[in-house]
This record gives sequence, C-alpha cells and structure tokens, in this order.
Amino acid sequence: MIKRGVFHPVFFINLKEKDLYKWILAFAGFMLLGRSFLGGIIGFIVGTFIDNYQVTMERLKKQGFDPRQQRSSEDIFNFYRQQTSTNDFPTMLMALSAAVMKADGKVLKVELDYVKEFFSRQFGAQFSASHLQTLKRFLDEGNIPLQKICSDIRLRLEPEVRLQLIHYLYGIAKADGSVSQSEVNSIDQIAQNLGINRVDYESIKNMFFRNIDSDYKVLGIDATATEEEIKKAYRKMAIKFHPDKVSQLGEEYQKGAKEKFQEVQNAYENLKKQKGFK
Repeated sequence: MIKRGVFHPVFFINLKEKDLYKWILAFAGFMLLGRSFLGGIIGFIVGTFIDNYQVTMERLKKQGFDPRQQRSSEDIFNFYRQQTSTNDFPTMLMALSAAVMKADGKVLKVELDYVKEFFSRQFGAQFSASHLQTLKRFLDEGNIPLQKICSDIRLRLEPEVRLQLIHYLYGIAKADGSVSQSEVNSIDQIAQNLGINRVDYESIKNMFFRNIDSDYKVLGIDATATEEEIKKAYRKMAIKFHPDKVSQLGEEYQKGAKEKFQEVQNAYENLKKQKGFK
C-alpha cells in the first residue's frame, strides 16, 4: 500500500525516458530534505530542465547538429594552420570557398561542382578526396575565423593573387546564376580582411553583380568621368588585370585573369558607344 503524501518507486514504472529525471530528482529532493514537499518541488523543477535539455539535444542531433562536436574559432584556425603547413594554397581556397558557400544559408550542389571543377583544373592530379574533406570540415563548422585566416593569406600572397581569389569567390557565388546580397556581404568582408584596394574590389564585383553604373565601376571611375578620364582608367585597369600578372599561377587562374581582362575591355567599349567617342 502506498502511503499518502509519500513518493514511491512504483511511480517510475512505464515512465518514458524523457520524463525520467524530473521524477527521480523530485523523489531525491523529497527524501534528502526530510520528506519535504519543497525539496520534492525543487528536485522536480531541476529534473524538468534536464529532461527538456535532453529532448532538445535529441532533436538537434536528428537535424545533423551536435553542440558537443562544435569547435571554437581557435580550434578551427588551428586546423587551418595545420593544413596549410603541408597543403597551404588549397587550404586557403577551401576556407574562403566554404565561407561564401554558406553565406546565404544553403550550400548548393552547383556551387560544390564549381569548386570541384576549379580544383581539378587548377591542381590536376594533385587534386584528391583530401581536398574535399578539408572543404567539408570548413562547411561543417559554425563559425569560420575569417579575420585570422585572411590575415594569414594576406601575409603569404601577393596583391595580384589576392585579387584572383576575389574573382574566384564571385565565381562560386554566381554559379547558380545570380549573386545574393548575403554572398556579396561575405565576399566584401573577405576583401577588406585581405587588404584589397576598394576600387579594384568594386571593379571585380561589378563584373558579377551589375547595375546601371557597373561599366564605370569596372574601370574604377564615377559616372561623371570625362572621355579622357575613361581612356586613362581603361589603360590603368588593362595593365592591372592583364593575364601576365598571374602567369606564375595555374591554368584556371589564367582563365580568370583573361575573363577579367575581357570585362575591362567590354566596359570600355560600352562606354565608348554610350559617350560616342573612339
């Protein structure tokens, strides 16, 4: 017979696991505080918090998220440094690629295909599954320490190569046919951390993210520019983005450089027609 006002182990029979702690701690609190109802209530409240926490964690796991596996920004940067010690340039690309791919909250297959094709052409036989594992590691992380990674890249790479990185990142963003504002914001942050000149950055950006003034911005000038200023800007950008600037890099970077050079020429031709000069 169960005495009135006393918790009894029989109450735990057929309890669901998710409700276990609140009853165990309620009973423990009741007994530890001299069969005090206040102790039982406190134990019940604490147990309820634990049960709810477990239920929440189970739901997150089913969605592919386990907080216990999440790493700090310092852990991620240590992984980055470890990888770059033996595989520096591909690791830099994978870290920045992951940041842009995740910018709009979804990683698309077409973006992954773009990255795989780029790496296959850039590194040839050296491109392997290990590169994709590195990319997956960065994609799985909640917070990529971009500022630290970009500071490291800035020390290692020449300005011309860093410009090519921005062109490559916009290529990822445009892989699905359009560039979202969140992707622009992500690349903008990367460009600032890489120390990219603002005029040069706007020039590349407007090759992918166009508006009415894009031809001017590709040449690094305002819409109020005179004929002479347009010609001068064209000569300057043609020299800056000439493919010979990255002749030491692989085929895929040469392709990107040629694309930028062609965009500069297109912008100049458009403005010549618009302004009516030769």
